[in-house]
Amino acid sequence: MKKPKKPSIPQERHETIRRSIQEALRGRTLSAKDLSSEVGIPEKEVWGHLEHVRKTLNKKEHHLAVTPAECKKCGFVFRKRERLSKPGKCPVCKSQAIHEPTFSIHNV
Repeated sequence: MKKPKKPSIPQERHETIRRSIQEALRGRTLSAKDLSSEVGIPEKEVWGHLEHVRKTLNKKEHHLAVTPAECKKCGFVFRKRERLSKPGKCPVCKSQAIHEPTFSIHNV
């Protein structure tokens, strides 16, 4: 018989997740995977937080710079993509091998 799982205890936080993401991106370029390990949340949660960070940054002082995803096989760059998450496959060659987008926060 298996033992029941113990409930996971969330990390003690002194600042919000979004504030942690903003601090991690200041002066650095990171992918969602990098942010996930640095902030301590699952990668799938990072996308939603990044969307919110992009909308709430003070546009007069800072902006979220996005280096778009790129196909590893044919080199197609997803420049017009609005969503921040990594695309599933390349529209040109249908390859699923894609470099994920990277993010940073810059002063305006």
